Amino acid sequence: MAKKDSKKSENKPVQVVQQPITRTLEVNFMPYAMSVIMSRAIPEIDGFKPSHRKLLYTMYKMGLLTGNRTKSANVVGQCMKLNPHGESAIYETLVRLSRGHEALLVPFVDSKGNFGKFYSRDMAYAASRYTEVKLAPICQELFRDIDCDCVDFVDNYDSTTREPVLLPATFPNLLVSANQGIAVGMASNICGFNLTEVCKTTIAYIKNPNCDLFETLPAPDFSTGGEILFEKEAFEEIYRTGKGSFRIRARWRYDKKENLIEIYEIPYTTTIEAIMDKVAELIKSGNLRDITDMRDETDLKGLKLTVSLKRGADPEKVMQNLFRLTPLMDTYSCNFNLLIAGTPRQMGIAEILDEWIAWRYECVRRRTYYQLQQKRSKLHLLKGLSKILLDIDRAIRIIRETEEEDEVVPNLMIGFQIDREQAEFIAEIKLRNINKQYILRRIEETGELEKEIASLEDVLKSRDKVMDIIIKELEAVSKKYGEPRRTGIVYDFDLTPPQAEEKIDDYQVNVFLSKEGYFKKITPLSLRMGGEQRFKENDELSQSAEASNADEIIFFTNKQQAYKCRLYEFEDSKASVLGDYLPAKLGMDEGESVIYMCLPGDYSGYLLFFFENGKVAKVNINAYQTKSNRKRLTGAYSDKSPVVAIRHIREDEELAIFSSDTRVLLFNTASLTPKDTRTTIGVSVMSVKSKHRVVKVMSADEAGIVNRQRYRTRTLPAAGSFLKPEDIGETQINMEEI
Repeated sequence: MAKKDSKKSENKPVQVVQQPITRTLEVNFMPYAMSVIMSRAIPEIDGFKPSHRKLLYTMYKMGLLTGNRTKSANVVGQCMKLNPHGESAIYETLVRLSRGHEALLVPFVDSKGNFGKFYSRDMAYAASRYTEVKLAPICQELFRDIDCDCVDFVDNYDSTTREPVLLPATFPNLLVSANQGIAVGMASNICGFNLTEVCKTTIAYIKNPNCDLFETLPAPDFSTGGEILFEKEAFEEIYRTGKGSFRIRARWRYDKKENLIEIYEIPYTTTIEAIMDKVAELIKSGNLRDITDMRDETDLKGLKLTVSLKRGADPEKVMQNLFRLTPLMDTYSCNFNLLIAGTPRQMGIAEILDEWIAWRYECVRRRTYYQLQQKRSKLHLLKGLSKILLDIDRAIRIIRETEEEDEVVPNLMIGFQIDREQAEFIAEIKLRNINKQYILRRIEETGELEKEIASLEDVLKSRDKVMDIIIKELEAVSKKYGEPRRTGIVYDFDLTPPQAEEKIDDYQVNVFLSKEGYFKKITPLSLRMGGEQRFKENDELSQSAEASNADEIIFFTNKQQAYKCRLYEFEDSKASVLGDYLPAKLGMDEGESVIYMCLPGDYSGYLLFFFENGKVAKVNINAYQTKSNRKRLTGAYSDKSPVVAIRHIREDEELAIFSSDTRVLLFNTASLTPKDTRTTIGVSVMSVKSKHRVVKVMSADEAGIVNRQRYRTRTLPAAGSFLKPEDIGETQINMEEI
């Protein structure tokens, strides 16, 4: 019979319902579209999508903020009470929020086990029964005072429990956590920023809404590192409108010994597999002839892609080609689209901060009002308790002589002129606590409560005090959870495709730099035959060195800039000519002159910058090694004090510093900590009085000081000692120059 019925239903003609397309969109499409926009794809002001929020709140209610880790499967099962979309979707959300996955700058889940890697397409995460999780410590800032009525709660999908509409995060998580979502007819793609920088920017914006955001928020920051190519106009557009794009590229280093390139950070937008596939394709097509092999050597220590080069290949040119042809340099498109009061809005950084500050302001006010009501209620009960202090026996007698339980509270109300709430509180006191000592101890809290109530009332009356609370919370978050930037910022770059160069003849040369900025490159043969060096009137030799025609050379100027060249870019000269005038040759700015030339070689060693104020900066010379064809480096050294001397050292040595009051200080450069930042102001070495300055620096051997021990010191900074005539040997020291 059942088979017959099924056959009848199969043969039954399908009824076609005709209706206007507008009606179909209204009844079927629009509810679906709004559901995706409102409940799935677009983050809200707390920086979370509903799936993130439901998962984190579930873990919070499970006690995983302070307790031990539990199996991920347990969390997934409990989260089903709030999120009915299936265990697979819940676990994927959990994976993305985990520390092990490395998708977020600030992960919210402390994970144990294999959670895959965000930067790998094929590195799959383990099943939920094999991994363990708990909430990361920073989640304390997400749930701070959540039970103090600072956010709204709603029923879950089946009305069996309640969940928060938003999480009361004490920092702008919307700008910290990278978030991407595709809705119906719209999308959202919010890049992450450094937590410390976001907190500082928010504080600065609260104090001055017209502040320059770039001072505290220079650029986005990504969990995968890399380098952002900073283009001011592009970022100004992103910060203003919330829409735009910028370029980000990988970081790499060259292993000269093994003749290979190691790529250890890649753009946030790509994966290891995508890069490997593209490189393999280019090698097969013959577009990358200088590469012999590429391997994925990623391990527990982190990401590493190894590129083996052919003998004689230029690693910089190879990387320029890889940036141009592969995802090792990619574009990140921003679309700061988020839900504000249930309405999707595309917003710039300032607008986002405005909305977050307004929302956080309301959270703090609601929390303060809740705390105020709690303390008022407690004070009210204690005042009722104080009324029975004078006649405890009477209170006991009233309770004892009342025949019916329901009459105890009314009798206490009548006997002591208190309200029902106070009477209920007194009636519930344990018999052992009905004594003078207990009551006095409780009443002593009254004064403290009154002060706290007055303080909370002042906060509610003053917008500035609420803002002070927000600022203090931001400062605490920054101090406790802030970390250095992972993504570098490149301000000066050249993306022109590398051109095929003619073979450069390499041979020995001698280079000379005069004090007026004239430069000569002379072969040893020409130097032997050329006779005396020629200089302009009142000009003289400043530096000379032996080098190779293919070597790189760096010229430092008085305007805190450095110009990089190859020696083959200069014509061979003779001793009898003046040479190339560098300000004109290198296209320097007006008033700019060369003060030092450096032959970096293999970029080993350090550059020492000596300033008039007695400070010395020790900078790793590889900080001047660029991965593009840049000629000019701005910010080559600090501008806080005039530079007196620059020295390139490959090993630590003892130097002599001379001040204008004829003091001398001997110190070893090993006492200085090297820095990677070119503009570091250095550390104080020589204490110089206000009317004096450092005027000269020499090596201890060049100075030829007889009694060196007299001018040494155990600690820095030091003033040095006055130079005595008997300590001047047959050396270069000229007292008139000091």
